[in-house]
Amino acid sequence: MAFGGKKCTVVRASASSDSPGSAAPIAPLQLKSPIGQFLSQILISHPHLVPAAVEQQLEQLQTDRDAEGHKEESSASGTELVLYRRIAEVKANERKNSLEEILYALVVQKFMDANVSLIPTINPAASDSSGRVDVWPSHDGKLEQLHSPEAYEMIQNHLALILGNRLGDPNAVAQINKLRVGQVYAASVMYGYFLKRVDRRFQLEKAMKILPQALDRDEGSVQEEEAIGEKRTASGVQAAESHPEEVSSWAAGFPAGDFGKGIKPSRLRNYVMSFDADTLQRYASVRSKEAVSIIEKHTEALFGRPEIIITPEGTVDSSKDELITISFGGLKRLILEAVTFGSFLWDVESFVDSSTCWDANLDLFLSYVCPSS
Repeated sequence: MAFGGKKCTVVRASASSDSPGSAAPIAPLQLKSPIGQFLSQILISHPHLVPAAVEQQLEQLQTDRDAEGHKEESSASGTELVLYRRIAEVKANERKNSLEEILYALVVQKFMDANVSLIPTINPAASDSSGRVDVWPSHDGKLEQLHSPEAYEMIQNHLALILGNRLGDPNAVAQINKLRVGQVYAASVMYGYFLKRVDRRFQLEKAMKILPQALDRDEGSVQEEEAIGEKRTASGVQAAESHPEEVSSWAAGFPAGDFGKGIKPSRLRNYVMSFDADTLQRYASVRSKEAVSIIEKHTEALFGRPEIIITPEGTVDSSKDELITISFGGLKRLILEAVTFGSFLWDVESFVDSSTCWDANLDLFLSYVCPSS
């Protein structure tokens, strides 16, 4: 069945002797809702059927919501109405959780389609003999192929801003604050989400041959490349590349001058420079609360819940911060996965939106691919 096709297929989960219950989880975040657990079983046994199973579950969620809407119109008043509204709130929250886990299952399925395993929960106790936590496979080449050439140029700049000259030294090892790594991971997910949105618009205009004329000339000067960073920061785009000075404090002994080097001109960056502030802000925002929640939950599942202690003076006590030993090659893999996660999240959000109503598909296309300024 095509991803996003309308034809309905009934999917049922079944136990498989080839998938023992003791198998390692396929993603850091474990799904807890009935729909999430159902999709988890499908991911293990028949991952290619996940889109069909999602359409089936979305239709059921829509049916349940419509049925509750009819009940509300005919419900009694008084105490009974208050009780009904409370029950409706609980069910609405359950549907929200289910929708979050549907989005997450679709993202995981896209990684599985690309034959890329998600990084498991980072646990210092599971490090190798040298103490390094990055015992996962690289997959850098596979992750690169999941992005357009123009988008990957921007991803390389993102990596350069964060890792600096250490990008070319993947075997170098450092002890880094795990909380800080988690913050950069989440910011990179947001960056990947933003990048996918602008790249889709760029590729569309490129195919239609309506790109701004300036992009048909040279790639641009270094000054133009610096201007894009200033414009994005002023517009409130919260990405790790906007704050390379924060990343430079990950490990002691790395001078700030080592970070942010190696930024190259990019056609897509010059294209983003042509956006006005309102359009840029619109593209930098995540469309749904469910997607924001998934970013938070996935990052917490990967790095753990941070223990933040406030001192009597009102400052954050960093004495109990957990340090992890990781190579810069491992950091690159983390950031590449995060950017790709954000890109996939944009894709699956669009799929869920278009699956519920075909009439909304055109509105989605007009609103998010070619938004009005």
